[in-house]
Amino acid sequence: MTHRGTRVLHVGSLARVEGEGALHLTVDGDTVSAARLHIYEPPRFFEAFLRGRAHTEPPDITARVCGICPVAYQMSACAAIEDACGVQVPHAIRQLRRLLYCGEWIESQTLHIYLLHAPDFLGRDGAIDLARTHRADVERGLRLKQAGNALLELLGGRAIHPVNVRVGGFHRTPDKASLRPVAEQLRRALEDAWTTVRWVSAFDFPDAEADHDFLALHEPDRYAIESGTPCVLGRQAEDTWQFPLADFTREVVEEQVPHSTALHATLRGRRHLTGALARYAINGRSLSPTALEAAQAAGLGDPRKGAVCRNPFRSILVRAVETVYAVDEALRIIDGYEQPARPNVDVPPRAGIGHGATEAPRGLLYHRYALAADGTVTDARLVPPTAQNQGAIEEELRRVAEAALTEGGLHDAELTHLCERAIRNHDPCISCSTHFLDLTVERLPSSSRRQP
Repeated sequence: MTHRGTRVLHVGSLARVEGEGALHLTVDGDTVSAARLHIYEPPRFFEAFLRGRAHTEPPDITARVCGICPVAYQMSACAAIEDACGVQVPHAIRQLRRLLYCGEWIESQTLHIYLLHAPDFLGRDGAIDLARTHRADVERGLRLKQAGNALLELLGGRAIHPVNVRVGGFHRTPDKASLRPVAEQLRRALEDAWTTVRWVSAFDFPDAEADHDFLALHEPDRYAIESGTPCVLGRQAEDTWQFPLADFTREVVEEQVPHSTALHATLRGRRHLTGALARYAINGRSLSPTALEAAQAAGLGDPRKGAVCRNPFRSILVRAVETVYAVDEALRIIDGYEQPARPNVDVPPRAGIGHGATEAPRGLLYHRYALAADGTVTDARLVPPTAQNQGAIEEELRRVAEAALTEGGLHDAELTHLCERAIRNHDPCISCSTHFLDLTVERLPSSSRRQP
């Protein structure tokens, strides 16, 4: 529909992005003066209904925040509750948690690469349309996702909203023999992951650059997944610092904006980006030799020599490399696995505040819980990656749209498609994302752009 001074374009249900949202662009000639990502999905109140629950319940409850990355919520919740209770789980249990998380990385990154993002680069409407022209590629993606799901089912009890995770460890742990079939599947998956790297490296990538601060967890001796210290890589390579996890909500400040039911976050007052690009920039040198080789094969350069990728459209390459790493890391853990003597350790309640953060496929996910002496949750705070990324996504949308308008006139349908691509670069999840996109282009009277 059309209003005075504005034109509203409706794009129906967008199956390749999750959640509900809209985009509003204000265009004056070749200048995009404002880009607002409207998130109008109703609040889900997870933080509110965690209050009053037992300290053993957050892993099961928060897993329901997302059906694609439930392990991320479970692991962050476990870490925060155990921190509040002053408990450290043994190395063997930590390794099993990392193995479970590798399964989620494999299935989630593969889902994004093949079913959500690749159609943009190949001119297809979606995964079903892609299967008509690239059947073998889609089948490869489904095999890879099945390998990740196999890990989730074995360690978590089921692939969606796993039920075997608990504070202190697991309800049960597998014996070594039960891991052998999964290891065989993962060995085949490693070749599929390598083929994925070669496949996506042949895509045509628009020029773009994100100059936001990068935020990711960091560990000195391995690629951070289920633990680490928050690390910031600023817009200049030498502008790097870390901060204690307990300071997270002082460093990353959330605030409401009129156009979104999801909170916007800034890092020391500046836009920041978390996710695959940030992880690779901060931790790339800690990738396994196999994954480092994949990074160079993908054209990402050698992170040990300072190679950083800041083009959001090339994030699909980083996700492919991370998939290689997750498969390789899962095989390494399985190879050295010895079943723990006990599947869990006791986590007796105590009064305190605990902090936990892990690297969901979409980026750093932070949990904070305050507990009473009997273990009752008195306060909960969840900061998902997409909430942190919204400001950066809006700025990238503004730049991408403005560059396209400057280079040549675009019909609004073409501009809409370009903006959708820019959003999908970050695999947003606002339900934990955006499933429906309305694009409102407000063209000021001086605008001379073509009409559709």
